[in-house]
Amino acid sequence: MTAGDQKTHRAAVGPSAPGAENARRQRFTLDGDDALEWHLERTCARIVSGIRGLIAPRKLEAVILGGGYGRGEGGVLRGSSGDRPYNDLEFYVALRGNRHVNEIRYRRRLEVLGEILTHLADAEVEFKITSLTELAARPVSMFSYDLAAGHRFLWGGASGDLAAGWGLHGCPGNIPQSEATRLLMNRCSGLLFSRVQLEREPFTQTAADFVRRNVAKAQLACGDAVLTAFGRYHWSCTERHRRLEELARSKHSVWFDAALRHHAMGVEFKLHPESGAITREALIKRHGEVTAFALKCWLWLEARRLGRTFSSARAYVDSACDKCPGSSLFFNVLLNLRADGFRLRARPTPWRHPRQRIFHSLALLLWEPEATSDPVQSRQIETELNARGTSLSEWVAAYRTLWSRVQ
Repeated sequence: MTAGDQKTHRAAVGPSAPGAENARRQRFTLDGDDALEWHLERTCARIVSGIRGLIAPRKLEAVILGGGYGRGEGGVLRGSSGDRPYNDLEFYVALRGNRHVNEIRYRRRLEVLGEILTHLADAEVEFKITSLTELAARPVSMFSYDLAAGHRFLWGGASGDLAAGWGLHGCPGNIPQSEATRLLMNRCSGLLFSRVQLEREPFTQTAADFVRRNVAKAQLACGDAVLTAFGRYHWSCTERHRRLEELARSKHSVWFDAALRHHAMGVEFKLHPESGAITREALIKRHGEVTAFALKCWLWLEARRLGRTFSSARAYVDSACDKCPGSSLFFNVLLNLRADGFRLRARPTPWRHPRQRIFHSLALLLWEPEATSDPVQSRQIETELNARGTSLSEWVAAYRTLWSRVQ
């Protein structure tokens, strides 16, 4: 490695990070053993080397590790043979020029590299093509804050210049309230997908791991959404839990205490995930408890965001209020066209953001037990999804298609 490479191949932190946090972020995990840390360090070096072999220096701006390992809080899977990685390794490959052109040119190459290195990494390797200009120009979101405030800078220009370019993205107070709903939407979608897995035969270990992981993500998201609503979100899950403890103490509420309890289990799974034998019955019980609590969080959050109360998931769907206010009507029409595969449709109104259709269909499919058998509710699901179905699995498949296009 050359002197120039040594200068640029180093970890970096987000804007205005304290010195103590800087030292901690040199690690990939909070408490993984030395062998795991060395394995992840060596894996990142191999990946950077592979990327540099595929992309010319004049094109490559930076390689950034995001996600839990980029923030120094990656999952540690304990085992008799030592610690192993659990989460995906998320690499952001910043390239000069138009992102769409770059994706056409380099996406498949990076996918092949990821497939090769996934086995060596002992974890899924994902690449996302972007540019430093695009990252800075995007509207502030929970994703952009997490990446700006907590990442590991692996290769490229000076990390200080990178942090300065992100500006507003480094402040959690700039995260809009709608991001809390979006987070809960995605994690509750995981609960919906898990319900289908719980009903399938045979019920495999892979399905059990999927359900357990998505239930834990939903538990974490409920507390994170509450913090976001109060402007108290933070990139670190352990710091978020401390802030949620403070909030629960100040509220003296059974509901906030339950949010804290679920969040604690979500944090524990995020840092020390479990994999192994568990019965379907135990997962069904856990899934039911978290799903019921997630509904309470959803209705509370949406009432706070939209300025009106909803007594149930059905009442939420029946409310005529715009669930995504402030979005451009023309832009909404285009988004609906794309969401429907460019098939023309008259209902629901194309003037509303298509994410509202996800909110409505999610509320019916996840929290209304009779939705798929009641003719009125089934027709509404059909209208929202612009698809037909006769069973939960078919409706969820249609939901997943819309969700993947809009989320």
